[in-house]
Amino acid sequence: MRKAFTFANASSFKYRLIDEVFILSDEPWRGFGVIPSSGLKLREEYKSFDAENMIPVSVPTHEENKACICGEILRGLKIPPECRLFAGTCVPENPVGACMVSNEGACNVYYKYRLNE
Repeated sequence: MRKAFTFANASSFKYRLIDEVFILSDEPWRGFGVIPSSGLKLREEYKSFDAENMIPVSVPTHEENKACICGEILRGLKIPPECRLFAGTCVPENPVGACMVSNEGACNVYYKYRLNE
């Protein structure tokens, strides 16, 4: 039986290549905010390959609704009905937070299968 990937069984050559090309970066995550060192960006010497620099794309920032508790739901601290937006303002047809956006989101699933219990 093969074990899951770990740093201990990783190829050092692959990691040297990743380390050569990328640096860790702080990145925003829906429902969590910015998580330090959770992303990768190209190092300065590889910026000429960076599509963000080559293609002028403007991605609008999204201000999260302060009443949404999706981050706490994703961390297992609360359940969907504890959110005051759940099944009122926030429904699958008009999602407010990340948990209701996709069919696999915690709030979306809870809404579909437990709302009538």
